[in-house]
Amino acid sequence: MAPPNVNNGSTHLTTIPLNTTLMGKLKPAKIFKNSVEPTPLPSPGTRQQPMTRQITGLSFDDRGDQLITAAEDETFRLYSCKSGKHLKTLYSKKYGVDLPRFTHKNTAVIHASTKEDDTVRYHSLHDNKYLQYFRGHTDRVISLEMSPVDDGFMSASMDRTVRLWDLRSPACRGLLTLPAPSIVAYDSSGVVFAVAVNQYSRILMYDVANYDKEPFLMVALDDPTLTLVSFPPRAIFMTSLSFSSDGKYLLVGCSGDAHYILDAFEGQLLAKLEGFTGLERRKQDMPLNMNPQRGSSGEEVSWTPDSKFIVSGSVDGKIAVWDAQQIKPRTDPTAPPLRLQPLAKLDGHPGPTRCVKFNPRLAMMATAGNELAFWLPDQSADADEIAKELLKK
Repeated sequence: MAPPNVNNGSTHLTTIPLNTTLMGKLKPAKIFKNSVEPTPLPSPGTRQQPMTRQITGLSFDDRGDQLITAAEDETFRLYSCKSGKHLKTLYSKKYGVDLPRFTHKNTAVIHASTKEDDTVRYHSLHDNKYLQYFRGHTDRVISLEMSPVDDGFMSASMDRTVRLWDLRSPACRGLLTLPAPSIVAYDSSGVVFAVAVNQYSRILMYDVANYDKEPFLMVALDDPTLTLVSFPPRAIFMTSLSFSSDGKYLLVGCSGDAHYILDAFEGQLLAKLEGFTGLERRKQDMPLNMNPQRGSSGEEVSWTPDSKFIVSGSVDGKIAVWDAQQIKPRTDPTAPPLRLQPLAKLDGHPGPTRCVKFNPRLAMMATAGNELAFWLPDQSADADEIAKELLKK
């Protein structure tokens, strides 16, 4: 993906392959200072300190033209990725908003609720109306994913269920009852989905067409290197799942100081991504507890669209970039996983980076926490030369 050319305030992006040089040259091109409403001041005479509100979720539309955020101020905010402008702010004061996900139309999203009830809502951005309500969960929804190929979507809740839905009907079309709360993800074909259950450190693989049958693969997430740090080893707390675009790998985001890459076909642990400070700590100088917590994590780690790189936020605000092309199949199943260090740590995000997503089509990345930032490759002369060389190939 190429560095942008800026002309008359508009950002024009072309697509060419990402490489290690370009990934190391990403810089914040625009920071939106008013992307979250400030916390109201406490009542006079109280000692309560106001908590800084944060953006809790990001979603790009399929074409990468628009980005939507959800924040603790109970707002959606819609942005143009090409012009770098804030387009509109929509409020959901009655129900709250979390886990925004574009449908396959850039005029509508689904989202979880944080108030009133635990209904998943289908929202029109065009006229700020709800198109459908998906009722059934009896506790907070903590994972929500659109199918990459159709109008199906999945939700997972603290009520220990996973529900399968279709935008065209308010009735739940599939239900999994699990022994503990879980998180979910579709593969890029929409044929397979994964369910991670923290209580048992297990990831279950299901066929979408046979979700009511037993999982066809059950994976135990076991990191032998954790015994080198403490004994008994600290438990792994999974907060997100995402498949690579070719379906070969599964990225497991975790609340501590490591994320993991698994072989999606056999379930082998291939790599441990290190070199960042997990959001569970809230502050950089806080120690990790033996019992991990969810913290603010869940959307801070993701693939680039070509799945050659992985980007992750950190408490210190730096963006870690790992080269996934270094991951190889394990020939010795007893050997420890590859411990992969970042090829770059990018500076520029103000405060902890709670959400990190790469645009599916364009040469940009979005990061969010207390503020929203759009990142583009450095426009210096050497970056332009790199782009010219790539375009010749």
